[in-house]
Amino acid sequence: MAKSSKKLTPRLRKLSVYLYIPNIIGYARVLLNCYAFGICFSNKWHFSVLYFISFVCDAIDGWCARKFNQVSTFGAVLDMVTDRISTASLLAILSQVYRPGLVFVSLLALDIGSHWLQMYSTFLTGKTSHKDVKDSTNWLFKAYYGNRIFMGYCCVACEVLYLILFLIVDTQSESLVDVVGSSLQQGSLLSILVALSLFGWAIKQVVNVIQMKTAADVCVHYDIEKKQKP
Repeated sequence: MAKSSKKLTPRLRKLSVYLYIPNIIGYARVLLNCYAFGICFSNKWHFSVLYFISFVCDAIDGWCARKFNQVSTFGAVLDMVTDRISTASLLAILSQVYRPGLVFVSLLALDIGSHWLQMYSTFLTGKTSHKDVKDSTNWLFKAYYGNRIFMGYCCVACEVLYLILFLIVDTQSESLVDVVGSSLQQGSLLSILVALSLFGWAIKQVVNVIQMKTAADVCVHYDIEKKQKP
């Protein structure tokens, strides 16, 4: 009996990580997004609300992880994968309803590429979090990951802008420049929201480029040091 209980212990420990509160929230986010994207064309507003709720849950699960001391590598990866797939799916949809669609495909590639490189470089350097950029020499990169409010604004602005673009498009293959220009010229609450979102979105794209270059440099330095070792 004692032997069987000892054998079960590692399984129970593994199961307990899967059942961490922030990880359960992560599973809920995945299900919510699956349903949301399933109805995105039949009910734009319903989709947008569900998508944004899932996005907000990203902050909630992080708070829960710290509050209940349930921070885990699995949770961090689940979080990032969910974020990247959600944003990538929305960008893929936007690439089909706006022209030139290549703009959104490029943004998709930049988002996934920069975050994947950042995660990989994090493991190479032995860091526990991809947000640990204290040794970076770039002030914007450090400010982005070092200030939760600033990073939160940029992330929210980015997602809100994409949702607005999805909501205001009337027909397929509309000009992106014309739609954004028209929204900014309205002088309404929408134009203010678009302007604020554009600013935060632009900062996030610059950070993504910096992140990709910084992470690529880490990988290159690792290769050089590895070859120099006897």
